[in-house]
Amino acid sequence: MAKLALLSVSDKRGLVEFATALVNAHGYQLLSTGGTAKLLADRGLPVTEVSQHTGFPEIMEGRVKTLHPKIHGGLLCRRDKPDHLAQAKANAIELIDLVVVNLYPFEATVAKPNVHFEEAIENIDIGGPSMLRSAAKNHKDVTVVCDPADYDAVLAAFADEAQLGELRRKLALKVFERTARYDSAIAKYLEAQATAPDLEALSGFPATLSLSWKKAQSLRYGENPHQKAALYGTFHEHFSQLQGKELSYNNILDITSATYLIGEFERPTLAILKHTNPCGVASADSLEAAWEKAYATDKQAPFGGIIVVNQTLGGELAKTIAEIFTEVIIAPRFSDEALAIFGKKKNLRLMIAKGGIGADALLEIRSVIGGVLVQDRDRTLGNVSEFKVVTKRQPTADEWAAMMFGWKVGKHVKSNSIVYCRGEQTLGIGAGQMARVDSSRIAVWKAGEAKLDLHGSVVASEALFPFADGLIAAANAGAVAAIQPGGSVRDAEVIAAADARGMAMVFTASRHFKH
Repeated sequence: MAKLALLSVSDKRGLVEFATALVNAHGYQLLSTGGTAKLLADRGLPVTEVSQHTGFPEIMEGRVKTLHPKIHGGLLCRRDKPDHLAQAKANAIELIDLVVVNLYPFEATVAKPNVHFEEAIENIDIGGPSMLRSAAKNHKDVTVVCDPADYDAVLAAFADEAQLGELRRKLALKVFERTARYDSAIAKYLEAQATAPDLEALSGFPATLSLSWKKAQSLRYGENPHQKAALYGTFHEHFSQLQGKELSYNNILDITSATYLIGEFERPTLAILKHTNPCGVASADSLEAAWEKAYATDKQAPFGGIIVVNQTLGGELAKTIAEIFTEVIIAPRFSDEALAIFGKKKNLRLMIAKGGIGADALLEIRSVIGGVLVQDRDRTLGNVSEFKVVTKRQPTADEWAAMMFGWKVGKHVKSNSIVYCRGEQTLGIGAGQMARVDSSRIAVWKAGEAKLDLHGSVVASEALFPFADGLIAAANAGAVAAIQPGGSVRDAEVIAAADARGMAMVFTASRHFKH
């Protein structure tokens, strides 16, 4: 009995060449449907339409064509079970040894702007996943291909039965990974379209969360060398690496934090980060001037850090940055001169933010014991029009501008965070302490190490001052204005402390914890 191959694909890359090899080199007979059958016939290949093979016509605009016992019986029949073989023979079911199917382009369809719901529904493939799953379940006897990239490997394996068996297992796994992503994409789309009355739907979070990402790359290790790690998803669709060593787990975390931070700013801005925390940020009329201010905040921490800019990084700035050791530099563009300068540092990772700076993500997901936490990303500064001056003294225009700069930076500093600023420059940053006053002390100490004068500065706190001590520490350091959410039971004490020292203070009524 001739070997049968069933081919039905949306992505027709390499199909004709693969089918030709199946027929001429390996003795397969071809079954096919619709446009795939027409393509093969037009190229002179002998092909039988599935409807002719099953004796049942395609009906309901092609919705029903491969959902037939002669197809799924031919795929699911176990060759090592005599009763399976006898039932196949009794029902005139021919065995199918190879299936090549890729699915209707549902993800691409719903990604189009203003796609109609009916169009999305019609691009939900039913027969394709059914055939893939049947073949994958019976992969001991059936070779299943859902990706054109595997055509060459399949042809090569036909010469070695042991190699073919191992490949079949890998291809079956690939099928179930693909159908899982496909079903997840459909569920996610339908959930977004739904207007269910339950509280989970109204809050924007589904009652059941389906997560499916394709592996993008294996990583050498995780946060530490003894931890295994891998990257999943579409990170590389947002960034292009121009040179340097392979990205590490920690690099990817830092790049993400840096990109979110720099997205807060429109003027030429440069930020230096270490361990996802900014250690210097500045805006200016040019990136060169921004670098001088950002680097001045902390000249020790940037060693081995991440630098991100929101405009083209040119040659002059590249010469300056090249004088220190940096792990990663991110920019929307690099000038040719900058590329030539950085090109001498072969290990330096240069990253292009493909869509410009300021990547957006709707959800943040973190693993916890027994599940995951999901939240909206913190994309707001709060309702700026409702920020309230709570002290006797009003901030000056310069103090307002500096406070807003610090408020933007503080959002991206691990809690508890304190940021001292003057103008559009950070002067001292304190991050991640258990007591807010300790973060303030660290920020003051860092400013002192950098020989930056805090007199006349402003201080930004991403969460409320629970006691007056944090504000008093800032005033003693030289701060003349403060911005914080407010909302403490001791707000009156904190306001009184500010008034007693002639400080201006603004309450934002919005908190920006970053754990």
